[in-house]
Amino acid sequence: MENFEKKVTRFLQDETPFFFIIDFEKSVKQVFTFEEALQEKIYFNINGVSNDNDLTFNQLDDKIIDLKPTLISKDIYEKAFNTVKQELNNGNSFLLNLTFPTALDTNVELHEIYKKAHAPYKLLYKDNFVVFSPECYLKIKDGNVFSYPMKGTINSSVPNAEELLLSNKKELYEHNTIVDLIRNDLSVIAKNVSVNKFRFVNTIKKGNQELLQTSTEIQGKLPENWKDEFSSLLLKTLPAGSISGAPKKKTLEIISKAEIAPRGFYTGIFGIFDGHQIDSAVSIRFIEKINKKLFYKSGGGITHLSEMKEEYQELLEKIYVPII
Repeated sequence: MENFEKKVTRFLQDETPFFFIIDFEKSVKQVFTFEEALQEKIYFNINGVSNDNDLTFNQLDDKIIDLKPTLISKDIYEKAFNTVKQELNNGNSFLLNLTFPTALDTNVELHEIYKKAHAPYKLLYKDNFVVFSPECYLKIKDGNVFSYPMKGTINSSVPNAEELLLSNKKELYEHNTIVDLIRNDLSVIAKNVSVNKFRFVNTIKKGNQELLQTSTEIQGKLPENWKDEFSSLLLKTLPAGSISGAPKKKTLEIISKAEIAPRGFYTGIFGIFDGHQIDSAVSIRFIEKINKKLFYKSGGGITHLSEMKEEYQELLEKIYVPII
C-alpha cells in the first residue's frame, strides 16, 4: 500500500488535486484526492476550493446554534497552569500554548455547524469533528512558501480595542516569540526567509460580535525540487509553532505533562493542493464528538506575564461559531 509521502509526491508530480491532514502528534498522516475524501465523508472548503457541493442540509437557515459550554473546573486548569508557569520560571519554555476540552450542551450536530460556520478554512471529518479555522499554516505559490502566525486577540467592542491590543506587552511578547519560531522553522526548509508584514490586524467574526487578531506574514524560497520532497519538508515544520510554543522540543514535553489528554487532530493541520498551489490551515476552532457528546477544544499562549484568571477566561472567549 502506498504510504503518505509517496502518494503526496505522485499527486504533486501529476498535478492531481488532493486533500491532506496530519494530527498534532504527527502519528496520523492522510492524503486523498478530492473524490476519495468525498467517499470517506470528509468535506472541506478552503478559501472557496471545496468538495462539499453534494453535502445536503435540511431547514438550517433559521436554526440558531446554542453551544452552552461547561468549562473544565478552575482547579484542574489551575493545576496545569501552575505546572506550565513553573517550567517557564525555570527557563524550560518561553511560551506554551495550553489547551483544554470544554463540554457542550448543544442543539446541533457537527454537519450543521459546518454548514453554518463562516471561516476561510472549514473541515467536516466524517462525524468525528468539525473545524472552522481562521489561521493559515503554510501557503506555497510559485516556489515561495508563506506562513501567517496569529497571536493576540481582543474583542472589537472594547474601547480603543486595536490600540490596546497592539500596546499589550504580554501579547507583543507572545507574538514576537512565535514569529521568531516560525521564521526559524521556515529557515529549515527554505532560503531567504523574511518578515514581509509584521503584526497587522485582522477582523474575525464571533457570532454577532467581532474579534481583532494580530498576524504576521513570513516568506521564504523553497528548493527547485520542492514537489519531490514536500511531505518531508512539511513534517520538519510540525507541529505548528503557534499552537505549541518555544523552544519547541522542550515545550512539547511540557504540554504532554500538563494537558489532560492527547490532542489528536486538534491543533494539527489540514490543507489542499489545487493543481497549482498549496493552501493549509492550523486545526483550531475545533469541535469533536467523543462518546456521542460534543467538546470544544481551545486554549491560549502562556508566558511569564500570564495571569491564571485571564487565561482561564480566554478558554471561554474562544468558544464560538463564526456565523454570518
